[in-house]
Amino acid sequence: MNRKIRNLIEQLGEAIHETVAESDQIAGVVRNIRAEGFEVLLMLEATIGLNEAAEEESAEKKNKLESPGGGPFTAQDLHFLRSLRIRVNEEAGSAEAAD
Repeated sequence: MNRKIRNLIEQLGEAIHETVAESDQIAGVVRNIRAEGFEVLLMLEATIGLNEAAEEESAEKKNKLESPGGGPFTAQDLHFLRSLRIRVNEEAGSAEAAD
């Protein structure tokens, strides 16, 4: 990854941090929690993924063609759902048929 992209990612992280830090809504909720006698430690984690635009479009088309039943999920969507132990209807039907 080149320096320009790394710099932009750092800027994005700083912008997210500043947005959270300056949020009146978050500050109000934190004040309310402290008023109840608790200290607040807020830790957020952001994961930033990058794909080049041309690669993303062709990969998305390919993944949609490979998704079971031509459904609305890409192969990446299905992988993510499986990691959460969630079965999609097409998968559940084929698993039930195998039982």
